[in-house]
Amino acid sequence: MTIAKSFELEVTHLPDHTELPESDGTFVKNFQELPQSIILTDSLRPILQQIHPDARYRIGQDCGIYWRLTDPPERGAEAPDWFYVPNVPPLLNGQVRRSYVLWKEYIAPLIVLEFVSGNGSEERDRTPPPEPGQEEKQKVGKFWVYEQAIRVPFYGIYEVKKASVEMYHLQDNCYQRMRPNEHGRYPIPQLGVELGIWQGEYDEMNLPWLRWWDSEGNLLLIGEERAKQESLRAQQESLRAQQESLRAQQESLRAEEQRLRAERLAEKLRQMGINPDEL
Repeated sequence: MTIAKSFELEVTHLPDHTELPESDGTFVKNFQELPQSIILTDSLRPILQQIHPDARYRIGQDCGIYWRLTDPPERGAEAPDWFYVPNVPPLLNGQVRRSYVLWKEYIAPLIVLEFVSGNGSEERDRTPPPEPGQEEKQKVGKFWVYEQAIRVPFYGIYEVKKASVEMYHLQDNCYQRMRPNEHGRYPIPQLGVELGIWQGEYDEMNLPWLRWWDSEGNLLLIGEERAKQESLRAQQESLRAQQESLRAQQESLRAEEQRLRAERLAEKLRQMGINPDEL
């Protein structure tokens, strides 16, 4: 993308994340969005730590991605519900990012996910930028921004009410809707994972959740699930150790019984005048 083409203001200074608003005053629309983001981040982090041993990656949740300069500045940003950017440092000039500013960082997110609260029209809006002078009458559609401006390789629209996710892959400069594999999931080759729907309980809510699987079809677990799995494995190991100890004790008892039986038999033979050692 050529950033200069998207500028709506003539400026001599390009603001960075410390100079741009970090909020447009909106708030999370429902109580599922936060736990849903936690699930996606927590379960994927071990994979990302393998891919990025230098820790050069970032995950954003409702953080603004500034793609053009506007007045007010918020009009030039989109705030995906969840996104992942590879190959960027954890801190920018020693500071935590307040937003993600493309003209300062250049690397686009690899994947952006939007959680639908309404009918999904906002997430599928392909409205292009308005003609000069029409800025106040027409808002640029999210779909267009992710496809044509930010150019995100993978864009997902998750509808919890329908328990479905539709994924788009940027090919030949346009989004092509992806087809799920035989398991109903969408592979993300760069991460070696698949994205799909899992029905289950998290945060005391039994709902369809957006989750990751590895390429072998194993569900990527969140920390709480990993801890439970480790606890169960430890209990199983303890049970196996107890069973082995019990078997060893039983073998020892059997050996002792055989020794005592042999001693009693030898004593009877001696009482009968027979030397058992000569038999």
